[in-house]
Amino acid sequence: MYHHQRFLSLDSSRFIVQDTIVAIATPSGVGGICIVRLSGKQAEQIAQAITKKPAFTPRYATLSLLYDTQGALLDEAIVLYFQAPRSYTGEDVIEFQCHGGDIIGRRVLNECLLLGARVARAGEFTKRAYLNGRLDLAQANAIAQMITTRDASFQSALLKQLKGDLGAFVEQVRASLISALAHTEVMIDYSEEDIPSDIITRIHSMLESLATRLNNIYTFSKARPSQGHSLCLIGKPNVGKSSLLNALLLYDRAITSPIAGTTRDRIEEDLLIGSHRVRLIDTAGIHASDDSLESKGIEKSLQALKEASIILVVFDGSSPLDPQDEAIIALVQEESTSRQSPPTILPIINKCDLPAMLDTAALHKLDSSSAAIAINALNKPETASTLYSTITQALAQESYQDIILSAPYQQEAIAQTQAHIHKACAKLESLELELFAYHIKDALESIGFITHPYNSEEVLDSMFGQFCLGK
Repeated sequence: MYHHQRFLSLDSSRFIVQDTIVAIATPSGVGGICIVRLSGKQAEQIAQAITKKPAFTPRYATLSLLYDTQGALLDEAIVLYFQAPRSYTGEDVIEFQCHGGDIIGRRVLNECLLLGARVARAGEFTKRAYLNGRLDLAQANAIAQMITTRDASFQSALLKQLKGDLGAFVEQVRASLISALAHTEVMIDYSEEDIPSDIITRIHSMLESLATRLNNIYTFSKARPSQGHSLCLIGKPNVGKSSLLNALLLYDRAITSPIAGTTRDRIEEDLLIGSHRVRLIDTAGIHASDDSLESKGIEKSLQALKEASIILVVFDGSSPLDPQDEAIIALVQEESTSRQSPPTILPIINKCDLPAMLDTAALHKLDSSSAAIAINALNKPETASTLYSTITQALAQESYQDIILSAPYQQEAIAQTQAHIHKACAKLESLELELFAYHIKDALESIGFITHPYNSEEVLDSMFGQFCLGK
């Protein structure tokens, strides 16, 4: 009665997938509900066969018994029907909300397969939504990253992308480029001496401003982590970095000892501070060492420094600044100045319960984001409270802009668009209008790739393949 049809046909410039797919949309294991999702032309027919009901009212929940093809009872479930095109995929969609656990969901899935559906590939529901015009590629990418991100502030930025903010920005850029191209096509029909100079100036100024805006977005996006911030504790041996890690975590994660060099490997733990996911990294004390194991730990410390978006430089307040401290300050400064988007640097003076011997004025070489913070890392609650507040303020300045390029392909598209605009401006200055128009068309092609790429099945397969099954 039901037959598989596995091909793509072109209909009104949109790709319409003809076969019906099914997948379990909830994680496996024990849970209250297991959702089995169908999408395609046969979705309602399959649901009718399993429930023995003649029809479903779109967008209404129906409580129904579910049966297998032999008439045996499978479950009592809620059935939801979303009629095309008013569904997530743009096709007929059925959701069986069954009782939780793995057994029932798999049995319902198997019945759907027997009745003509096939198992969906990873991300295929969202891919169909894109192919059927329900989402642009930027929105689809936002969905994929919202599922996996561990940072609440980044998720908020992705919600704006899902709402269509990035797509709207792309259209604004396209409109500006098309306007420049339209003016150029008119100017090509004039002799060089008849071209009004103010038009050239206006177009050039507009394009330079647009290129600057694109560069700002590109730079911002490259510097912002999608999976939370990395916070590195760095300092010479025995300044209390491990005690500080324990204080931030509010439990003893790292072994502490008065013996210098106790920490020989980097220790990493996740911590949620406000809405930000932070990866804490305790490092081996940086100093010259002949110990091969300790040297490897120091190498990892230097790597952690390069990865960190926030650097806590820890000093011992009970002893004067020494050459090791000076070397670490120079190291942090070198790392900061080498980055296009510098890290947040927070100087920490530990052991403030002991007589003060450190001259804080000596820290002026450290281009820090705040004044030095005095703590006693052995007092966990007080230290955590103080530093949580400071780190939260620092992260607030790192909040995401309205436009964020959350995927490498988006960043590459913006970089190429910017490069084409710069080439176009150079040709405009020399009044080589045909070449100017050529580069503007290339820029239009590049910026459009963010939301509606063409000849890009490989790109689509790569992106949607990162989704979980059932999405």
